[in-house]
Amino acid sequence: MKATLITPPTIEPITLSELLLHLRHDSIEMSDAIGTAQSIAPGAYDIGEYTGAAVDIFGKSAIVNLNAGAVGIGGKINCKLQDSDDNETFTDWSGGAFGEVTAINDDRIHELEYTGGKQYVRVVAAVTVAACKLSADIITVSLSTAENDLLNSLIATARGYVEDATRRALLTQTWDYFLDEFPSGYYITVPLGNLQSVTHIKYKDVTGTETTLDADDYTVESCGDQCGPIVLPYNKAWPRFAPYPSNPIAIRIVCGWTAANLIPSMIRTAIKMYAAKLYANRGEDVIGASVTQDRTVDALIRNYRLWREF
Repeated sequence: MKATLITPPTIEPITLSELLLHLRHDSIEMSDAIGTAQSIAPGAYDIGEYTGAAVDIFGKSAIVNLNAGAVGIGGKINCKLQDSDDNETFTDWSGGAFGEVTAINDDRIHELEYTGGKQYVRVVAAVTVAACKLSADIITVSLSTAENDLLNSLIATARGYVEDATRRALLTQTWDYFLDEFPSGYYITVPLGNLQSVTHIKYKDVTGTETTLDADDYTVESCGDQCGPIVLPYNKAWPRFAPYPSNPIAIRIVCGWTAANLIPSMIRTAIKMYAAKLYANRGEDVIGASVTQDRTVDALIRNYRLWREF
């Protein structure tokens, strides 16, 4: 397969905290493990929507507390979580939102665990009918140790092993896929599974002149978690040209699951197990248990392998 990674994933399928729990590694003091960050400051808020500060929760577990004070007569508080990979583009977290707060359930703390896979989280509060008192805190729990850098690198290595074994891109990443010629048929199937989008299709002729194929001249089909095809619409044809000698056709694709929690649990478990093996055997494999562990990892990911050859 002729392909080049352009943009690697910004997050990993499992967090450092998840690996540490898998390893039963708990050497850090509680005072160092727990942190609290304010997303929405305490106060009386008039009718309107209020967007809280974002908190970086990379490698940590997160619990969000909505501290609901007294609500005005008929007042209501509706809070939700938004998450982001880059601290710029936020979307509503698909995992849920706080229940509505009214006079029936005010003056108490409402708790919501964030189980998504993004790096940044913030709280958005909507106050309706009457002014209400509230605040929102994001509590992070980190089981980090002095071996953080090592463990994070092992997670990335384990992900790479599983990606190679399954022929997949597990989380959102950008690749260039190269062809020597356009096919004789009406579609091109691209590798790595979970096709999200095609950024462009470019082809270079023998003189080195590069042309970008108009996006209206092809259709992209995601095909779920399988290898997605790029299809010619009715009455369209692939370009005819004298190709450049090396990689004349470049297809830039974005592929992979969009969030860690969408990756099948068997794949995530396999990554934990392989990372644990790398942690335990920091040199040569230990004969016996290591072989059994490899077989378990391979059994977990076997059904997720993409068998098509590229």
